[in-house]
Amino acid sequence: MEAFFTKAIEVRDLVKIYGGGVKALRGLSLSVEEGSIHAILGPNGAGKTTLIRILTTQLVPTSGSASIFGLDVVKRASEVRKLIGYVPQEVSLWTDLTGYENLLIYAKIYGIPPERRKDIVEEVLSMMELKEASNRLVKTYSGGMFRRLEIACALMAKPRLMILDEPTIGLDPSARKTVWEKILEYKKEYKTTVFFATHYMDEAEKYAGEVSLIVSGNVIETAPPDELRKKAGGDRVYLKLDKSIDGARDLLMKVEGLKIVRESGEEIEMIVNGALTVLPTIILALQSNGLQIKEIRIREATLDDAFIALTGKRIAEEEGNIRELISERKMIRRGA
Repeated sequence: MEAFFTKAIEVRDLVKIYGGGVKALRGLSLSVEEGSIHAILGPNGAGKTTLIRILTTQLVPTSGSASIFGLDVVKRASEVRKLIGYVPQEVSLWTDLTGYENLLIYAKIYGIPPERRKDIVEEVLSMMELKEASNRLVKTYSGGMFRRLEIACALMAKPRLMILDEPTIGLDPSARKTVWEKILEYKKEYKTTVFFATHYMDEAEKYAGEVSLIVSGNVIETAPPDELRKKAGGDRVYLKLDKSIDGARDLLMKVEGLKIVRESGEEIEMIVNGALTVLPTIILALQSNGLQIKEIRIREATLDDAFIALTGKRIAEEEGNIRELISERKMIRRGA
């Protein structure tokens, strides 16, 4: 008899329309395998936070369905909440209390029996390397320490699913690395599923087994990072010449497997299939026509390149309608 496996997250045709007609989600669908790390990557205003608020039972969708381990997030919300740990984008700590006191409050919120609270608080403090700072006021913490304490709060109930909304937003690279080290340590020990929203492409590429690209309230593609990068069409090659690029353009366009995507001053940006193979042809064509190359740079395709190939825009540029974004944020805060 075959074992029955339930998806950690299953979302089908999810629509969320706020008051005033703001459409945050427009028929979004995705699924997340149990035990995996799955990222949703997209610009501000794409609908990432709205999706997470629905999955964590804080918002009710306009239509469509969403389930956690087979439990409908609307009909069985109280059961869903027992299975998840949630770290929101907004501040979720009392800054005038100590780290230890914050954890005790969350232990009560999670219904952890009084006789077990101290041990569990000590366990998560040790896991997040916050023991030495546990008796300090949270307002004295660094950004990285603050985020690790928020994650510690979410881990006390030993959730089957961790949902993280921009887990390292605003942190420096060193603090971001430390936060992720702790998340991965916990996942390895407890086999937890991790679902996170981010607009940091490197974070999605490095840590996620699958990435869903989300734009204007819909998923446009879901695949492992390597598969998404292939959709970018090739490697990026940057050429800087010693004179105007006008004379080089026609020569380069004749090279097979090469596409010019940007021209700026003396620099040309190209997408090339197999950069190391094509580069000798490019160099020979330019030098044979008296054009000297000042600089050559090669960059492997990224998720941003894949995003550009699929949408025609960069993630940083695809910010959507600012009025819709502001309205959506207000509605989210109100719990509409």
